[in-house]
Amino acid sequence: MSSAVLRVTRLFAAITVCLLVGWAGLIFTTPAVRTWYTAFAGPALFLPAWFFNPAWMLLFILMGVTLYLIWNKGWSQKNVQEATAIFAVQLTLIVIWSYLLFTLQVPFFALIGSILLWFAILMTIGAFYRVSVPAAVLLMPCLFWATFAIRLTYSIYLLNP
Repeated sequence: MSSAVLRVTRLFAAITVCLLVGWAGLIFTTPAVRTWYTAFAGPALFLPAWFFNPAWMLLFILMGVTLYLIWNKGWSQKNVQEATAIFAVQLTLIVIWSYLLFTLQVPFFALIGSILLWFAILMTIGAFYRVSVPAAVLLMPCLFWATFAIRLTYSIYLLNP
């Protein structure tokens, strides 16, 4: 396989992996966003329900590109393996947060999950920085989104006892 074909295959695979994780999160999120999320008291900065899916889609594509940049550095490198493992934890925490907040509808535990997610993203950025600075920079929107998720989840917890 030529190197160009291999690069395109890796890019497609990395984005697909991240979009599949996003799809898993959407399974938990979508039904509740249309009903539960719109029914309770929200914070001042309360995003409309329609905003979540496109925002997550863009973030998962960005995450896929970052994963591609890391994988291209060579899987045999220990720092690539470590960065990928931390990234896998981040992806898992995204799904857990969605499940806790939107499916189980337990804002307190979702708040804990969102804080853990924020730290996981920060750790991923640090690990990616050691492998690929552009990959680390491309994860910054995820950190901003996770910061918003903490604020949103905390507000939901406070305003809806």
